[in-house]
Amino acid sequence: MKAQLESIIHQVWQKEKRNLFTFLTGAGISSDSGIPTYRGIDGIWVKGTQFHKPEEFGTLRYFKQHPEEVLQYSLFRKKMFEEASPNESHAELAAIEHQLQDRFHLITQNIDNLHRRSGNQRMYEIHGNNREIKCSNGCKEILLLPQEIKGKDLREDLTDRDKELLTCTQCGHWMRPNILWFDEYYNEKTHKRFSALKIAKNSGVLFIVGTSGATNLPIAITETALKYGALVVDINIEDNNFTNLIRNKKNTLIIREKSTDVLTMIHEIIDELIL
Repeated sequence: MKAQLESIIHQVWQKEKRNLFTFLTGAGISSDSGIPTYRGIDGIWVKGTQFHKPEEFGTLRYFKQHPEEVLQYSLFRKKMFEEASPNESHAELAAIEHQLQDRFHLITQNIDNLHRRSGNQRMYEIHGNNREIKCSNGCKEILLLPQEIKGKDLREDLTDRDKELLTCTQCGHWMRPNILWFDEYYNEKTHKRFSALKIAKNSGVLFIVGTSGATNLPIAITETALKYGALVVDINIEDNNFTNLIRNKKNTLIIREKSTDVLTMIHEIIDELIL
């Protein structure tokens, strides 16, 4: 595996065009921080959602019917994210960005803020993030979640002050988390759709880390990278939708190892190049 990674990294390092090192991450990379993945039997959509299916609970339609329940759950996740710490995989990605500077880009599906807390800056949060809120009625402004609003325990209700702060000052409707729900579409303003696809087009290599490819933009990013000649490396502990896309294609590599081990190896290989 190391020899194959060395070959890929050396090849991209020497390119003058379409030479970005791009990393696409998902929920799996945060599992070592104690944050459940989304669809497992102990996943984050099971805890705290009255056992709703993700495609039912995680929707704008459900929010409009049950806003307080969804906001309470969002604040439960806020507490979970705040109590978690970035893990070794996050640290390795921050170190790799420091090595590569503007040739590094991170596209993440995660809303947990752990990449940012570990030091990553060249980052596209394509599913939004849990730090921000916006009006559920379509008012344009995106705001930071007020610091006065604290994370909640699993059964803890919203306070009257929470409700006041989560009311849009322009139209009086509920504010909502600035994240992508299952009945919504990717756009550029919130989800950096076109920016992410442009990065994919200019990538020399796309490393897919800890994501199964269950949503369409990550798949489109991979398809775009392949179309424009990027090498694609699938780093996951089991086969997934990306595997089906890249299997038997040239210039691809499938690795079934823990992300930390592989990212550490990538870090070391780049270190040797720089030195």
